[in-house]
Parts: sequence; C-alpha cells; structure tokens
Amino acid sequence: MSFLKTTASIDLGDTPIENIFIDVYMPMANGTFVKVYLLGYKYACDTDLSKTVSNINLAKNLNIPLSDVLAAWDFWESKKIIKKHFKSPEDEWDYGVEFLNLKQLYIDNNYKPAHATKEDEVEPENYTSSTRDLISANKIPEIKQMFMEINKIIQRSLVPNEKMQILEWFHNYNIDPPLVIKAYSYCMHKKSQKNVKYIGGVLRNWYDMGITTVDALQEYLLKQGERYGSYDRVFKAMGFFRREPSEAEMKIMDKWLDVYSFSMDVVLKACENSVKTSNPNLKYIDGILSDWHKKGINKVEDIEILDERPKPKPRPNPTSTTTKPPQVKTKFHLAESRGSKYDAKELEDMLLKRHKNK
Repeated sequence: MSFLKTTASIDLGDTPIENIFIDVYMPMANGTFVKVYLLGYKYACDTDLSKTVSNINLAKNLNIPLSDVLAAWDFWESKKIIKKHFKSPEDEWDYGVEFLNLKQLYIDNNYKPAHATKEDEVEPENYTSSTRDLISANKIPEIKQMFMEINKIIQRSLVPNEKMQILEWFHNYNIDPPLVIKAYSYCMHKKSQKNVKYIGGVLRNWYDMGITTVDALQEYLLKQGERYGSYDRVFKAMGFFRREPSEAEMKIMDKWLDVYSFSMDVVLKACENSVKTSNPNLKYIDGILSDWHKKGINKVEDIEILDERPKPKPRPNPTSTTTKPPQVKTKFHLAESRGSKYDAKELEDMLLKRHKNK
C-alpha cells in the first residue's frame, strides 16, 4: 500500500503562512503592509538562489511607491517579527529582510525555562511618546530649538506626530538633539528626504554602527570621504555649532576642495584665522584661501614658509605729522640772531654795563 498525491503539470508552488501571523499580526496592519509582508515572505521561501529581489522590485510588482515598502518594513520591524540587514551604510533603502519564526517567538515570549535568568528575559517594548510628553518637551529650550532648526532644514513645520516620533528616538537610540538635526540635514543634502520614517531609518543605522554623537558621526563621515563630513568639520572649526550650511556656503567649500584642491588640513589652517575677526564667516576664510591659491600654496608647510618671509618695511608718509616740513627762508629772516652768541648771564652783564656808562 502506498500514499500518493496528484501534482500539477506546472509547479505553481506554495507559500506556507503561519496562522499566528493571520490571527495576531495581520489585523493590526493596513492592507499595503500586509501585501508587502506576504510578497516578501514568498520571495524568502523561494529556493532559487539565482533570483535577486530588492525593495524596488517588490514595489514594482505590487505597483506601490518604494516609500510604502520601506514604511511597511519599518512597521513589521517595530512589531519585532522581521530584522533588517543593511548591505551598505550609504543605501538606507537597499537592505535584506529576515523573517523571524513566529512560532519560536510565541514560545520565547510565553514559556520561560525553569533555569531562566534576568538576562534571558524578553527586552521591554520600545518607548512610545504621548501628547503629554510632547507638551513637556516643548518647554525644554534645547528641544524647542531643535524643532525650529529642523523646520528650517525641511522648509516646513513639523507636525505633532513627527515631533512625537523624534522624542521616541531619544529614548530608543540614546541620542541628543544635535544628532537629530544632523540626520535631517544629512538626508536633505544626500537624498532630498524629509520623511520622518526615512530619517528614523538613518538614525537606527547609525545607532547600529555605534554612532550616537555628532563627533562620532563626523569622524565616520570623514573616514568614508563624505563631503557632508567636510562641511561639518569646517563649521565646527569656525564655531558654528547650531547652524547647518546653506547651498551657497556648500558651493564655497566645494571650490576650496575641488577647484583649489586644498586638503582639509590647509582649510582648517585658514579657519584658525577666524579668531582675528569679531564676525567670522566663510567669505573671510574664502579670501584667505583664494590668496593662498594665487601664491601657489599646496600644503600646510607652504603656509609656514610664507609666514617666515620678512615683510617689506612700510615707506614713510611725506604728509605724516611726525615729520616737520623744512623751513623756507625769506628776506625777512635774519641769517643769525646777534643775541645767539651770548648766554643769558652775559647779556644781563652787558645791559648793566651799558646802563652805567650813560
């Protein structure tokens, strides 16, 4: 006796979906997020390794924007049923997705072994901000200033939901307002992106790489050869800590690096001169670097040689008040006063003698 199963003439395949997803997770998501999960899961079950599928392919196949696909993965990641695997820090949207086993998650969350310790306990849910938190945060000057800086960068006002999302980043990624401002500025400069979910993905990627401060970000960007990191380094050298570079300022700095071919060391050497003026600005530094470029400066050592050269002495000014003009003698000037031959005592004696003789 044997057991047989009829097969189709064409292998149409099957995609097994766990009932936990249908019963627990599917009701809490919108239809687009469910479609993204199911199609992505189908690709994950495909054993043909020669096929390469990306988020762009997924968006095309579902006929939805790429931003909806990325938002869906953000949602399912927040529910802790998938994990993202980034291929490159530069491509925040190009990443792989790992589908976690929902049955194992159910077991881990509901059945704790007798020998389990505190380290084995499931991590608490991420912090979720409330309207009351937002009202309290707006009373903190640093956070209020951060919202104003972001409004300038994205050229519109943040809506309450966006502000609440930003507050959650502080708790979930252990970051401060300056890094959030940098994230918005970086994404606008690199991708012209102002979507709060996109910014959150970038911050999460930085957090995974151990970047939680502006200094750490600056060091990372400079190592990667990022031009944005160069802008940030120049602004730090000039003391511009609370302001992001404008398009015009970025063009000026691009000229130093691309046209003049100056290294960052030479640029920072010029920035040291900002202490000599009460109102330091890029035009002042641009004047210094333009002068160095005309004189053939290429490296810091050339600047030191230039500083050691003796400076020409200034020529005397003929109209200066320190020098008296030569006297011009006329017919009314005596060549020499007769009294100049005698001193005061001799003159007095001569007058007395003349008075006695009279």
